[in-house]
Amino acid sequence: MKIPVYTIQKSEGKKIELPLQFGEEVRRDIIQRAVLSEQAAARQQRGSHPEAGKRASAKLSRRRRDYKGSYGLGISRVPRKILSGKGSRWNWRGAVAPGMVGGRRAHPPKSSKVWLQGINSKEEKKAIRSALSATIAREEVMRRGHRVPKEYPFALDTQFEGMKKTQEVMDALEALGFSDELARGSVTKIRAGKGKRRGRRYKQRKSILLVAGEHCDLLRAARNIPGVDSVPVADITAELLAPGAVPGRATLFTEHALKKMEEKRLFL
Repeated sequence: MKIPVYTIQKSEGKKIELPLQFGEEVRRDIIQRAVLSEQAAARQQRGSHPEAGKRASAKLSRRRRDYKGSYGLGISRVPRKILSGKGSRWNWRGAVAPGMVGGRRAHPPKSSKVWLQGINSKEEKKAIRSALSATIAREEVMRRGHRVPKEYPFALDTQFEGMKKTQEVMDALEALGFSDELARGSVTKIRAGKGKRRGRRYKQRKSILLVAGEHCDLLRAARNIPGVDSVPVADITAELLAPGAVPGRATLFTEHALKKMEEKRLFL
């Protein structure tokens, strides 16, 4: 399959043959496995202190003749700590047991839990190739909600990699017909629920993905545009191509990136 290559002035210079990586069948199940594997690997381990709730000097006695025991006093047999005493009656406070105030949790989160979800290397590469195929399928891109011009899909001239300012990149994308898509990606919503208190107050849509041949000025200039991601072609992942495991993200490759993908035989 051949796609046109557009310059900064949106003039069609030539057509370029897509590499073999774009000929894979779109497999949503494999893409989902790869994305979940990436998300699981990025998850930070968490857990409570191993001694949390167990550091009280509480005592549990089930012996009938044990001094200061709770036997025969008509109270439940739970670990208790002694606060004061007068005569033969003692003032106790339950502790350590899960049902007590300040006691341990019955089943706390443990930092030793393994969250990783393994995936075969060949399967991961197949997922990336499958997600690449979805980026050039216009119906898949439109189904995902992107607003792309009628000429999509197309590649970008290598001159784009020399852009140093964010405004230059935005003007070039608008000239290519992505004005509605940039407006769609700039909308920020406040999350409903408790996530507002947990460091994820705002929700933002994923917009265009820019792929260059290597680290360049374009990647640094484009990362400030809301919703837009930029990455070298060697660092492509399934989650970047299919955020939320939904394939068909609007993606623009530079001519340099496509040539490097073919020469280095990436993801094959």
